[in-house]
Amino acid sequence: MFNSIFLESELALNTFLMATLSAVAAGFIISLIYLITNKKEGYSQSYVWTIIMLPPIVAIVIATIGNNVASSLSLAGAFTLVRFRSAPGDPKQIAYVFYATATGLICGLGYIGYAFIFLAIIAAIITILHKTKFGAPATSSMTLKISIPENLNYVGLFDNVLSKYSTDWRLKRVKTTEFGTLFELIYSIEMNNSANQKAFIDEIRTLNGNLNVTLVLYKYDDKVYA
Repeated sequence: MFNSIFLESELALNTFLMATLSAVAAGFIISLIYLITNKKEGYSQSYVWTIIMLPPIVAIVIATIGNNVASSLSLAGAFTLVRFRSAPGDPKQIAYVFYATATGLICGLGYIGYAFIFLAIIAAIITILHKTKFGAPATSSMTLKISIPENLNYVGLFDNVLSKYSTDWRLKRVKTTEFGTLFELIYSIEMNNSANQKAFIDEIRTLNGNLNVTLVLYKYDDKVYA
């Protein structure tokens, strides 16, 4: 029985295996591109594995069902598979999911050559954008926390330094610490990415008596305004 099944489906089985193996290879290539372009930001192993698995999964589904319904699955399937990224995250990661899904779809339809042409074109675009830092902002939103002695008048004290190293700032909170012996000032600032952060902190330390100074990216802040 099984011999007859494989004999009758020999061509389909070859096509199935070709689509699956090519999709696996494409998934590995896409994952390598992701690893290279996200070294600085960091990445999770589970997400890298997901990128590798997506193309063959999609290719298997499309190759098994056939071309007659592939057009209806191409868009709906992509949005269904991307739902696991519904939690807030980096939009670039969602783009990689679409990248992997689209490559798997093309492999599943049997257009292996076109799949790798598509893979190469998108990889080249990603590499160019990564190398040129296209679209990168000139400033970063940060939180600045400065401790000062209780007898120091802080009004306008740090304005010149903030103007030198940032494009915009706002004092968000003033509170006492250490049983009222210190004040803590909390600013939201737009820090110039080209600025020397150590020099910035050193200049503040000369004004606040060398007390604690903390500079934190907003995404790592511990909800200081809550």
